[in-house]
Parts: sequence; structure tokens; C-alpha cells
Amino acid sequence: MIKQLLTTSLILSSFSVLSANLTVEEQRIEKASTAIPQVLAAFSEDIAQFERSWKNVKSYKQATDLLHDYSSQLWLAAKQRIIASKSYDDRELYWARLLSSKVIRTTNPDFPLTTTEQHALLTMLENGSRGRTDLAYSKNTNKKILLTGFDPFLLDKNINQSNPSGVAALLLDGQVISYQGITAEINTVMVPVRYEDFDQGIIEQLLAPYYALNNVDMIVTVSMGGKEFDLERFPGKRRSVTAPDNANIVYGGTQTAPLIPSLNDRLLPGSEFVQFSLPVTQMQQAQGQFKINDNHNVITLEKAFAPQTLAELKDAIAVKGGGGGYLSNEISYRSIRLRNELNSDIPTGHIHTPRIAQFEPATEAKIVKQIKAMLEQSLVAL
Repeated sequence: MIKQLLTTSLILSSFSVLSANLTVEEQRIEKASTAIPQVLAAFSEDIAQFERSWKNVKSYKQATDLLHDYSSQLWLAAKQRIIASKSYDDRELYWARLLSSKVIRTTNPDFPLTTTEQHALLTMLENGSRGRTDLAYSKNTNKKILLTGFDPFLLDKNINQSNPSGVAALLLDGQVISYQGITAEINTVMVPVRYEDFDQGIIEQLLAPYYALNNVDMIVTVSMGGKEFDLERFPGKRRSVTAPDNANIVYGGTQTAPLIPSLNDRLLPGSEFVQFSLPVTQMQQAQGQFKINDNHNVITLEKAFAPQTLAELKDAIAVKGGGGGYLSNEISYRSIRLRNELNSDIPTGHIHTPRIAQFEPATEAKIVKQIKAMLEQSLVAL
């Protein structure tokens, strides 16, 4: 309790900084510190130490060294914490990252910091604390798997929201799985729920090296979806939902006027629909509480239906792919489009997990266990 009070005091005392200096996500810290103080307290000592160190850095070089070490340690500590506590809680890392970025944005170090330098340091924090600097495959396994999860989202609707895909990313990173004598090492990355990051090519930057070199055996993107597990057969190109991202940006696409996303200030290239290549038959054999669907459902400007082949979508305009019209569908589309462009043969596709209403550790434990089982079953087909 004392730790929580100290954390809340630290959070609120620093909130005297004009909120205009903060991102939309950082502005939610004030509400979260009251609603879920124990979550924000999880890394309070680490953040306090980081703030002390930040105030004392004398040069940009010292700042980059600090951010490199701190962001990597935050990711490592979050993984260790969720495994040791068996809490199935991805929220702690999400809010710790925002508390840390708030320090950078609102507290002056002991040297003149330019806007460009600040942006670079914030990017370092993002990359390190999301696992992007921790992607080395170091185990002597037969196969290599890359998996992505997402941050919690729709936090204005429920500040207590968790995301099973993020829990899976934290728990499975660095793990070795095996099935019928075949072993695989899993590496994971946590992805932000922000349109701008996608438009700036965050997914392409992450995945291009793997597709270019064909040096992993499967790429699986994961997000929270509906009532059951859905393996999304036909991701669509366009955005068509009115739900905001975590920056409270609504892209503007609708069911009658779906919009094409951007890639580095140009319209995202590629066909309206693509087809995933995960080993469906094997993955559907994974035992667990939830049914695993091979989801063919899509919506085009003309109709909603369940095509059996990609050829049936040849002249269609995408409204919703198998994964919908939001970023969970889009990460799947972008990864598969890039795979095809780079002539890679890495099996790639999206798993939509069952939906949770807030933080539901018992349900999330079952979801992660079944995701792991899906990955294990898939090994015989890779």
C-alpha cells in the first residue's frame, strides 16, 4: 500500500506539467493512477530510478546509453515478472512504458535536448520495451517462430482493459516448445495500437529482414477478437471501422467508404485481399477450452460471404477482411503482402483470440495455453 501511495503521489505531482505536452496515451495516466494504482505501482522503483538517472545525464550519448539499457531491462523485467507471478497481466508493462515516456517528455535532462533527439530517445524506449531489440535466436532448435502481440486498447471505454495477445507475447518470448521431437524457439514483439505507427511502416520495418532472408520458419500475428479463436484466412487491405486507436485517432473509413492505409506517406500497395499460409489443419487440433475456426468470412462493397479461394475475391473491394477493418486485420494484411512482395515462403498468418471484457487472468491463462498448443501442433507442418 505504501508503494502504491508513493507511486500515485509521484504520478500526480508530475501531472502539474501541462497535459498538452503529453500524448493522449500519457494523459490517461492520471485516470489509471486512481482506477488501477496497483498496476501502475508494479515498476515504480524502476521508473523512479530512471527519472533520477535521466535528470543527471550530461550528454545525448549518455542519454542513448541510458535508454538502451533501461528499455531493454524494462522488457526483460516485465517478462520475468509475469512468469514469476503467474499474473497473466500485460497492463503493467504498458503503463510503465507510458510513465517512462512521460518522464522523457516532461523532465529536462542536464543538457540541451533537441526535439529530434527527444524523438529518437522515445523511439529507443518504444523499441527496447517492446522486445524489438531482443530478437536474437540463441537456442539450438529445429525451428524458429516470430510472434507479435498488441497493447491493451479501447482504454477510454475501460481503463482496466488487458489484451490476451500481449500476455502471450510476454509469456512466450524466448520459450522453447517441442512436438513429436521437433523443437522451436519463439521470439515475440509487442505492437502499439496506433494508426500512425502502422502508416510509418512499423510492421514492414520489423518483418522485412525475416522475409528477405527466409530465416525463420513461421510468423504469427495475434490480437484479441471474438468469442472463439479465429484463424483469419483472407485479410483485407482497407480500414473501415469507427473505433479509435490508442491515440484517439479515428481513421475515417466506413462500411460504405473503406479507406486504404498509408505506407511512408504513400498509399499502401497490394491487392484488396491476401491469403494466409498457417498450417490450419494442425493448429485446429490444439486442445483447449475454445473452438479454433478457419475463418473465411469477409465483407466486400458488394456482399458479405465466405470465399473458399482467393480467386473469388479477384475484383472485389475490401470492406472487412477476415480480421475485420481495424489494426488486427491490418497487421495480418501487411505481413502477408510483404511476404508475397519479397517472394518469401515463410508460413504467415493471424490468430484472433477470444475476447475478454477487462483484465481476466483465468481466461487469459487458458487462451495463452491454447496458443502455445497451436504453435506446438504446427511444428510438424513447418
